[in-house]
Amino acid sequence: MAPGSASTTETPEISTFKGQEQALRAGRLGTAGLLLSVLAASAPLMVVAGVMPTIFGPMGIVGQPLLYVILGVVLVLFSVGYAEMSRHVHNAGAFYAYIARGLGATAGAGASFVALIAYSAMQVGIYGMFGFEVSGLLQTYAHTEVAWWIPALAAVAVVAVLAWLKIDLNAKVLGVLLLIECALVVIFDFSAFASPAQEGISFHAFNPDTLTGAGLGTALCFCIAAFVGFEQAPVYAEETSRPQIVVRRVMFLAVGFVALFFALSSWAMTVAAGPSAIGEQSGKLGPGLLFALSETTLGKSFTDVLHVLFVTGMFAAMLSFHNVVARYAFAMGREGLLPASFGRTTSASGAPGTGSVLQTVISVVVVIAFAAVDDKPAGDPTVPVLHLFTWMGNIGALGIIVLMAGASIAVIAFFVRRGAAAAQAWRLIAAALSCVALIVIAVYTVKDFDVLVGAGPGSALSWILPAIVGVALVGGLLYGLVLRRARPEVHARIGLGNEAFQLDKAAEEM
Repeated sequence: MAPGSASTTETPEISTFKGQEQALRAGRLGTAGLLLSVLAASAPLMVVAGVMPTIFGPMGIVGQPLLYVILGVVLVLFSVGYAEMSRHVHNAGAFYAYIARGLGATAGAGASFVALIAYSAMQVGIYGMFGFEVSGLLQTYAHTEVAWWIPALAAVAVVAVLAWLKIDLNAKVLGVLLLIECALVVIFDFSAFASPAQEGISFHAFNPDTLTGAGLGTALCFCIAAFVGFEQAPVYAEETSRPQIVVRRVMFLAVGFVALFFALSSWAMTVAAGPSAIGEQSGKLGPGLLFALSETTLGKSFTDVLHVLFVTGMFAAMLSFHNVVARYAFAMGREGLLPASFGRTTSASGAPGTGSVLQTVISVVVVIAFAAVDDKPAGDPTVPVLHLFTWMGNIGALGIIVLMAGASIAVIAFFVRRGAAAAQAWRLIAAALSCVALIVIAVYTVKDFDVLVGAGPGSALSWILPAIVGVALVGGLLYGLVLRRARPEVHARIGLGNEAFQLDKAAEEM
């Protein structure tokens, strides 16, 4: 049997072939640890404080709560096929491994480059917002003026250290930060319903009529980006105790939690401010809306803690994305898409050390590059927030939307090629429906990219930034074609992950 058609009903146990350093440590994560790790990437407080006011204000979409419910349904449909695929393929390369197994190794190579660029961009972008917010906190509470890039680089260093440690320790750090910030947001939600604005507890935000307007397409892009994180569960499949069960369970729990949490929190904001006033207040206060509303009902001390948790929540998201990038690089190194050194883990913790170092270097270079061109006065958010955070975040979001659409197609192809279409019919229908919805969202994202990144009409950024994802895809596809012609044995490994080493071992023993 050819490598590319190897049976995937039961994935072999993590092999120690060629040394433990070439395998991620199994059994490190259970359901709770994995769930907290992937939810941390969604940065709940950052979405509530930063994204929601933008959608209510400049975009004018009062029906944001309904939008989270609708997107939750779309992503549940996506997860049906994606989760079933996770039972058959356990690979830290997740997206690109699934696409390789469904659409072929060359397509997998293209997807691997998109994944590396997308998750790296998402992670690096948050350093801009983090540095700006920490700088503001130091100015407010310590009366010390610090340039945004100093706390940003300090965060790069701390993330680099934590990422080198055991993944279960990382999960504990992420879990504590996540639980605290979610608890505070829930307290705010209840206070909003207990002390609503003059319009009372209104359900107007769930009226479909509130989803009309020119800002709907852009709001869709922002809202789906808020869900990013749940799809990372398969990345950790090799490090879970029971991947066939745990990964599926975590994906559905994550999607359900995010949809409910964001729908409830955005509704609470409309209740606290009033549906008729939420747009105007969001436009004036921006990210300060949540803090202004919480100070009114819960007091200054609570709001001060909320400010601090806003920062720690971003730190948790940076660490989560860093871990994902490192594991994608590990998977690519193990399969020959990157140099072999990336496909090894550290002997002490089992972490993918080389991939982690790569992401740290990229982060340092990007932060310094943006800092070098920042000629604005201290406290100006233009470069760290409007450029670094917004540009990188939307590049990453577009890449992940493209990967999800490709994975939906791959799920269908995977089961059809194996003669399981009838048995998996309802899952394939769900995958097809989600694929259509994701393609529509991707088209809106590209169409409205100038709005997403705050570029003026006719700005070159409106096509240069999304083109980065296209270049990564085309470059990966061309690289895959080169490998198929020049190094067919490497091409045949793409998407196989640890199974490739099992095949090598079996061949040597023959």
